[in-house]
Amino acid sequence: MKNSTIALITTGVLATVGVGVLFYFDYRRRNDPTFRKHLRRERKNAAKAAKEAEKHAEESRLKMIENVIIESSKEEYPTTPEAREKYFMEQIAAGEALCGKGPTAYDDAVVFFYKALKVYPAPMELIQIYQKTIPEPVFQLITTIYAIEQKAMEGQLNETPEAAAAAATGI
Repeated sequence: MKNSTIALITTGVLATVGVGVLFYFDYRRRNDPTFRKHLRRERKNAAKAAKEAEKHAEESRLKMIENVIIESSKEEYPTTPEAREKYFMEQIAAGEALCGKGPTAYDDAVVFFYKALKVYPAPMELIQIYQKTIPEPVFQLITTIYAIEQKAMEGQLNETPEAAAAAATGI
């Protein structure tokens, strides 16, 4: 009995202190102009930092897309069916291994999955398989890169893959 009474009293005191702190900061927020300015400044700085981080992430994503297109255009792909199958399996295995490492390795996995797509005889079928099997961020990047390269191949951009990547990504 004694322990439960002490626990109840301790819980009551902590709850009272917590509510008191809430009332104190609410009072300060409502009545202290410097505190309000400080909060506004912090919110503005946080919004600016978030905007910068988003801009940086988009720039790095675009640069990565450009690098994948350039790297895949420089790659010499096998020509015989057996060599293509072996190359395909190696690329898929490497991509799956990187995806297994987590989101930090997704950008590296895109290169391998895209190279496997380049040698697969029916790319649209493989894209449907990718949609079901690989993580969504990797799939989105692969489809974006594939669309950019298809536009370049169809002659809509009338440029080299490197120039097409630069034009499509805005770099």
